[in-house]
Amino acid sequence: MCRRAACREAEAEARVSPGVMAAGGLSRSERKAAERVRRLREEQQRERLRQVSRILRKAAAERSAEEGRLLAESEDLVTELQGRSRRREGLKRRQEEVCDDPEELRRKVRELASAVRNAKHLVVYTGAGISTAASIPDYRGPNGVWTLLQKGRSISAADLSEAEPTLTHMSIACLHEQKLVQHVVSQNCDGLHLRSGLPRTAMSELHGNMYIEVCTACTPNREYVRVFDVTERTALHRHQTGRTCHKCGAQLRDTIVHFGERGTLGQPLNWEAATQAASRADTILCLGSSLKVLKKYPHLWCMTKPPSRRPKLYIVNLQWTPKDDWAALKLHGKCDDVMRLLMDELGLEIPRYSRWQDPIFSLATPLRAGEEGSHSRKSLCRSREEPGPGDRGAPLSSAPVLGGWFGRGCTKRTKRKKAT
Repeated sequence: MCRRAACREAEAEARVSPGVMAAGGLSRSERKAAERVRRLREEQQRERLRQVSRILRKAAAERSAEEGRLLAESEDLVTELQGRSRRREGLKRRQEEVCDDPEELRRKVRELASAVRNAKHLVVYTGAGISTAASIPDYRGPNGVWTLLQKGRSISAADLSEAEPTLTHMSIACLHEQKLVQHVVSQNCDGLHLRSGLPRTAMSELHGNMYIEVCTACTPNREYVRVFDVTERTALHRHQTGRTCHKCGAQLRDTIVHFGERGTLGQPLNWEAATQAASRADTILCLGSSLKVLKKYPHLWCMTKPPSRRPKLYIVNLQWTPKDDWAALKLHGKCDDVMRLLMDELGLEIPRYSRWQDPIFSLATPLRAGEEGSHSRKSLCRSREEPGPGDRGAPLSSAPVLGGWFGRGCTKRTKRKKAT
C-alpha cells in the first residue's frame, strides 16, 4: 500500500472516536493510528525537503557550470586578445627596419666575403630592395607598395625609363664576370639585371621583364626586347600588349607574372636554369628580398636534401624574413652599402653603368611602321638629352602611369562582392 493511502487510512482510523480523542482517552488502536499518521507526515515532509534539496543542488550545479563556462570563455577571449596583441607587435617588429652599426656590418661583410671566396657554386636571389636606390619602390618596406595599400593609401607609379642599374646590379654583374657568382634568380620585373650587362643565360627573372614581350603562337616562343615598358595595357590575367608578331601575326603578350598567376613561359622566367642552379648551390646570397614569395618555391631551397647538405644561406635585408632562422648570417643593411663593402673586401672595382653600353639597345627589336603609336611610355635612349625612338619629341606627362606591371596590375587581387 502506498504511503498516501496508508496515511488516509490512518487518519480515518483516528477519526473513529472524535469524542474520545477530544476527551483525551485514546484506545490502543487509535494511538497506533495517530502515531502512524505522525510518522507518515514526517516522512512526507522529509521527502519534500529531499526533493527541494535535489532541486537546489541541481540549480547550484547548473549555475556553477554556467559560471565555469563563462569564465572559460572570458579566459579564451583574454588569451585571444593577448595573442592578437602579440601578433600585432610581432608584425610591427617585422615591418621595422633594423640597421647594424658600422663596425658590426663590416665584421659581417668580412665573413660574407670569405663565404663568397670559398663558395664553389654561389647563387644570388634578388628582390625589390636592390632597386630602391633606382627610385623604384619595394613592396613590404615602410613605404612599400603592399604597406601603403594595407594602410588604405593609394599608390602611383611614374615612368621607369629614367631608372638605371644600381651599384648592387653592377656589382652582381662584376661578380658573375669574375666567376664568383654562377646564377642570379630575380623576382624583379624592372629589367635592370639585363641592363647591367648580366648575360641572359645567367639569370632567371621569375616574375618577368617589363621590356620583353613574346609570341606564344611561335615555337619556340619568339621574343621581342623593346626599349620601353611593354606592360602599359596589361594587368592581372590580361597580358596582350596590342602589338603583333612580325612572323605569324599573332597577338604579343607581356611576360609579367602577377600575384595569383602561375608563370609558364620559358624565357625570361628561365625556371629550369633556376632549379638547376639551386640544386648545385653550396651558398645562396639573398639581397633585398622579403623571401615571403620565394619561400613558397621549395626547389629553390633544396628542401629534399638533409639540413646538413643544404646550401649555406646569407641574407641582406633591413627587415625580418621567414628564412632568418635558417641563415648562416643575416646582415641588416642597405644592399648598396653592403655590396660596396663586399666588393672592397674582395678587391674588385665596381663597374659604372653607361647608357652607351646598355645591352638592351643591341637586343631590342624596333617597332614596325604603324606601331609607333602603340604605346605612350617614354622610350629609353642612350643619352638623357636624346629623344627616344617613337617619342616624337612629345613632353613626358607628369600624370601617374596606370596599368601594366607597376600600377593597377601590381595590386593584389580582391574578391568581388556578390550582387544582391
